[in-house]
Amino acid sequence: MRLLVTGGCGFIGSNFICYWLKKYHGDKVLNLDKLTYAGHLSSTIDFDENKNYSFVKGDICYPEIVAKCMKNVDIVVHFAAESHVDRSITDPTIFSRTNVLGTQVLLDAALRVKVKRFHHVSTDEVFGDLPLNSKHKFREDTLYNPHSPYAASKAASDHLVRAYHYTFGLPVTITNGANNYGPCQDPEKFMPRAITNLIENTPIKLYGKGDNIRNWLYVEDYCSAIDLVITKGKIGETYLVGGSSKELTNYDVARLIVGFFGLDKKYIKFVKDRSGHDRKYAIDSTKLKTLGWQPKYDFDKWLSKTIDWYKKNTWWWRPLKAKAENLYRKTGQI
Repeated sequence: MRLLVTGGCGFIGSNFICYWLKKYHGDKVLNLDKLTYAGHLSSTIDFDENKNYSFVKGDICYPEIVAKCMKNVDIVVHFAAESHVDRSITDPTIFSRTNVLGTQVLLDAALRVKVKRFHHVSTDEVFGDLPLNSKHKFREDTLYNPHSPYAASKAASDHLVRAYHYTFGLPVTITNGANNYGPCQDPEKFMPRAITNLIENTPIKLYGKGDNIRNWLYVEDYCSAIDLVITKGKIGETYLVGGSSKELTNYDVARLIVGFFGLDKKYIKFVKDRSGHDRKYAIDSTKLKTLGWQPKYDFDKWLSKTIDWYKKNTWWWRPLKAKAENLYRKTGQI
């Protein structure tokens, strides 16, 4: 099989390529990535010399580049996206361009070459949020209600993918995942920012009261879920992917991280909340579990292992850290 993976130098995309090449030794993977602020060639170091792997630097919004990469492709796994909510608040335009137009360019090219599967990687943020005291969880039939420009652009891309299935018969699947964590996540994001701050003896910066609730999914669990949906999922269907953790407040997570460093809550600093900050995400993965999937990575254990990874791989994140912190200075949320 020949796969085209878009955004394979990003956090989840690079972990997915590593996972796939280890499991499917005979498959060939082409990685198309623009190398924006969130895409790093350093994230591909574990597989960049694999004979079945190749890389093309390019923008998914350019049909000529996409058409060349799509030749002889059997499966498309579409990760490429602008994905940071804070950035979508300061510059919404690029999110519409990449996440909506870029997805359409890929769909058009996939349709022309008649790929066997177009798998679209999305987010639980398309559903909006839940009240903090709610017992409900997002399901595949939950109505879309995106609150940020990022979430709105991902919701639009989900609708486009489904439209190409229903109108043109393109064989598609979609996964909407919970908050991922693990190695090679850019230090702009909450968990790696918290970890790298503490490594540099700087407090964790927590939005508002830190009472926003999330479910956490170790990145390799998400990779295995995508694998299962591609190989066993029903064409045209969407599957929600939740993690092994219970729903935790951001303050709960910050306290766990501080604890792993042997520090106390004095290393948690509350800062101005993000505009339109979603209160709670919770996922019901029942549909995916009927295919035989279960998250296998315990949150506490793999949070500890993630912290160890950042401690041992300062070479990877230090060149990115200053740029990440500059984003928060621009928004006034430092």
